[in-house]
Amino acid sequence: MSMATTGLLAKTLNEHQAALLEVWLGGMLSRMVRRDKVAEGEIRQQATRFLPEVAATLEKSQNHEFDSPAWADVRQTLAEISLGRVRQGYSSTDTAAFIFSLKEPLFAVLRQTMAHDPDTMTAVLTEAGTLFDRMGLFTVEEYQRGRESVIMRQQQELLELSTPVVQLWKDVLALPLIGTLDSARTQVVMENLLQKIIETGASIAIIDITGVPTVDTLVAQHLLKTVAAARLMGADCIISGIRPQIAQTIVHLGVNLEEVTTKATLADAFLVALKRVGATVTRAEQSF
Repeated sequence: MSMATTGLLAKTLNEHQAALLEVWLGGMLSRMVRRDKVAEGEIRQQATRFLPEVAATLEKSQNHEFDSPAWADVRQTLAEISLGRVRQGYSSTDTAAFIFSLKEPLFAVLRQTMAHDPDTMTAVLTEAGTLFDRMGLFTVEEYQRGRESVIMRQQQELLELSTPVVQLWKDVLALPLIGTLDSARTQVVMENLLQKIIETGASIAIIDITGVPTVDTLVAQHLLKTVAAARLMGADCIISGIRPQIAQTIVHLGVNLEEVTTKATLADAFLVALKRVGATVTRAEQSF
């Protein structure tokens, strides 16, 4: 975009700002699926902030290169809007529509005000279209980045929720595992277990794998790493939930669990743990 066309676009945005805002907002609000006062007010606030910011940037920098430093404030505004749309559950299409829905009313004003000079009108329309298309793509990029960040955070939170460490008795912890045990989850399991050992001073940790569907070489290695880390913190581990199929798989894979106490059920492992910490369990006699 030449300095002349940049200046003309800035002038158009400034002189027709009120009319553009009215038509632009009307179009966006009419397409809203969820109509409420809070959402409408937020969109009005964003549009009222964005349009003067674009006009001021064009006027000040005489530069249409959206990726240049001159457009940093506009990019920041769009990034904030895109991230907000992610949190509110909008789609990437809805997010990009914030920019693309402005093109139609802007182009209509440009055609009207420059009808006397078709060549200049064509140049401004072409360059303005390029600029706003880049802005629209930027909102999609920021939306995807924000969405990925939210998904990663949710996955981390689910990992932490799916690996609770429970204190069963003084000096005895239990870590029930459900689902696949991969490298990322092993790290969370290890961190949660070690932190709980530090907090409670436990000497026994029961790792229950009843809810782990399959145990392969990788899963076995992850379990052994967790056991080794707990031992370094002064706690012995007992692995419970060893079903016949898992026992056969472990033997077939040649995984060495000789130094680790294993039990078929969590109840059996708990009894062993109680004996190790010097506790006794007696069955109360029932009278009928």
